[in-house]
Amino acid sequence: MGLEKLKESTKSLVTLGPARKDHWIGLRTGLGIFAPLITLFAIDRMDLVVFAVFGAFTGVYGRVDGYWNRLRMQVRSGLLFFAVIALALAASYWWVDHQNPEVMKWQIVGATTLIAGLCSVLVGFMRLRPGGSLFHIFAFAAIASIPHAAPMGEALLVAGLTIVLALVIGASGAIGQWASLWKRTKLPPLSDNVRKAIWWEGLFHVLSAGVAGILANTLGSELSAGHNYWAMVAAVVPLVGHTTRLRIRRGVHRVLGTLVGMILMALLIWSNPQMWILLAFIAVCQFLAEMLVMRNYFMAQIFITPMALVGVSLGTGLSGSVMYDRVVETLIGCAVGMLGVLLGSWLGSVLKRKQGLVPKSES
Repeated sequence: MGLEKLKESTKSLVTLGPARKDHWIGLRTGLGIFAPLITLFAIDRMDLVVFAVFGAFTGVYGRVDGYWNRLRMQVRSGLLFFAVIALALAASYWWVDHQNPEVMKWQIVGATTLIAGLCSVLVGFMRLRPGGSLFHIFAFAAIASIPHAAPMGEALLVAGLTIVLALVIGASGAIGQWASLWKRTKLPPLSDNVRKAIWWEGLFHVLSAGVAGILANTLGSELSAGHNYWAMVAAVVPLVGHTTRLRIRRGVHRVLGTLVGMILMALLIWSNPQMWILLAFIAVCQFLAEMLVMRNYFMAQIFITPMALVGVSLGTGLSGSVMYDRVVETLIGCAVGMLGVLLGSWLGSVLKRKQGLVPKSES
């Protein structure tokens, strides 16, 4: 039985799920991130890149049939991203103590933990897909950690324009198809069970992200690793999935994909390309990530890893230190997330047995 499970797990690394027109969302998100980045490069405002990157995440929320349905989802996701970016900027300006790194890292973990739970709940009630708060954790913590952020007005303008661009690109396919543009799918009301599940999911995001952040601050410091929020992002990865097995597999894929992705990152550092090539690299990785993320998370992570590392290194330059940080923090976060999944599964089984929902012969 153990050998069969090992074979199944190994096979999952190279097996592609069914295609769902993934190339279209890959093209939309790739263009949606490349256009603002190359524009900022052309006007020599690379200090605003991070706000364009997180605004462009709006395009990821487009895996839905029907242009009106897609626009509805992307407007909601865009508004949420804009609010998260604005909160992160406010925290960076007026709350986070950038002069005291020890205090700052705990401030970032505390605030990001709240964002993890809040955004998970909002995403659930707003019917956004993908679910969870992974992107929002990343956006908030990365921006709040910036010691000398760009002027708030300029940063929010870039984020807002990038979000609008994602909406325009997402709806562009409707040109010439006006008859089908207004066809919409009415969302059914959420059942009581779904509402309870959303709140429970939010609680798990708080616990997973919070514990991962605490361990990242303690163990990460001992291991000389920075970017504690990468552990928090990794911790919520296993929370997405319909079964315990799929959630654990997702966590394993995150770790293995990160390790393989480091090969691409190392080659990039070795080649030391020009800035415009790095920007094109981000766009290509975004395209490939969206092509693969619903079909094979391990393969998608190979491209997500260098894309994220290049994105956070554009202002400071590529270095091997971010590679080390990524590996350490990913291991910490995924370990926390997978342990939380197993603990939650066990606790759920215990509660069901106490309520008589599971026969003793099946427990």
